[in-house]
Amino acid sequence: MGESNWYVVHTYSGYENKVKADLEKTIENRKLHDQILEVAVPLEEVVEIKNGVKKTSQKKMFPGYVLINMIMNDDTWYVVRNTRGVTGFVGPGSKPVPLSEEEMYHMGISHGEVQVDFEEGDNVAVISGVWEGTVGTIQSINQSKQSVIIHVDMFGRETPVELNFTEVRKL
Repeated sequence: MGESNWYVVHTYSGYENKVKADLEKTIENRKLHDQILEVAVPLEEVVEIKNGVKKTSQKKMFPGYVLINMIMNDDTWYVVRNTRGVTGFVGPGSKPVPLSEEEMYHMGISHGEVQVDFEEGDNVAVISGVWEGTVGTIQSINQSKQSVIIHVDMFGRETPVELNFTEVRKL
């Protein structure tokens, strides 16, 4: 299988979140989790002062664009290109060009792998977030999303929960 890269997709203005939601639904339905790893609409926090009142809000860093971490092949290209609201990939002609390491760095996206001290099958404690205080077993580790899927016992059933690396520690 090929290597995943970040690509930029142009969308109709104001459709960024709709495109993200539609793509995530398609990934789920077609079971493309291993090929299209992440869909992102980068946001930045902006502080505005109106009528003497300080207000913090989220603004899109790149209106009209969505970032996608994916392995480029005919199937993934077709799925993304034919999502409603997508006008095309950024690049010359119909050939998508992945973002360079330098471009990703300037946008705050790191591509380097994070070293973790746990592996599949290890028991971990959740140290922050909604599941804080819960103990579970790691089922899978996703380096590109920097997340783990753990199974926790809920109402007598094993339930999968996805958490960031920073939310768990090895027991």
